[in-house]
Amino acid sequence: MKAIIFDLDGTLIDSAPDIHAAVNRTLAGMGREALDLDTIRAFIGDGVQVLMERVIEARGLDAGQRDAMVETFLGHYEADPATLTTLYPGVEDALEQFRDEGWAMGVCTNKPEAPSRAILKTFGIDGFFGAVVGGDTLEVKKPDPKPLLAVRDQLQAKQAVFVGDSEIDAATALATGMRFALFTEGYHRSEDVDDIPQDARFSDYDVLVAIVARLADELR
Repeated sequence: MKAIIFDLDGTLIDSAPDIHAAVNRTLAGMGREALDLDTIRAFIGDGVQVLMERVIEARGLDAGQRDAMVETFLGHYEADPATLTTLYPGVEDALEQFRDEGWAMGVCTNKPEAPSRAILKTFGIDGFFGAVVGGDTLEVKKPDPKPLLAVRDQLQAKQAVFVGDSEIDAATALATGMRFALFTEGYHRSEDVDDIPQDARFSDYDVLVAIVARLADELR
């Protein structure tokens, strides 16, 4: 079975606007000033706990408030996870091509599993994926290799290509030995994408099917 596994935030979806809105609702409830979208975009990728730690640092809050802020943020976010979120251009067409060519597909994200599944369903793409592992599905998150390996195993694939947008995704792929395709339009922090370990990169989903086919051939 040939398989492709996707990260979610910054890879399949531009979710930063909804995450930004939920963060600022959390801060407003504490009487704190809002943060701008670019700041929040740079905070995304390492899970909700780390997101809140970065918000706490940015606003000079007490670190002991993290767990309460995580709970409040999730309440806001899970109530409205996709109003401002968009699929990246070409995602649905690429998924249809992969499906038609017999690829098994999964999602491995540090976003909690429940809102991840809700967003996939909202955009009508949940049916493409045979496995979804979120940041709270296991006891560990990316870059630990276990979540990515869990998706691969659920897809019953011996090998898989991983598609992501960040340094975290690149490190996770390296830890599993999977080939990695970097989506350059996502939430990476490096100014130069050459600094991110990768086997291929793309900015347009129109070319992804050919890239993944080449990477998969290298695994044979």
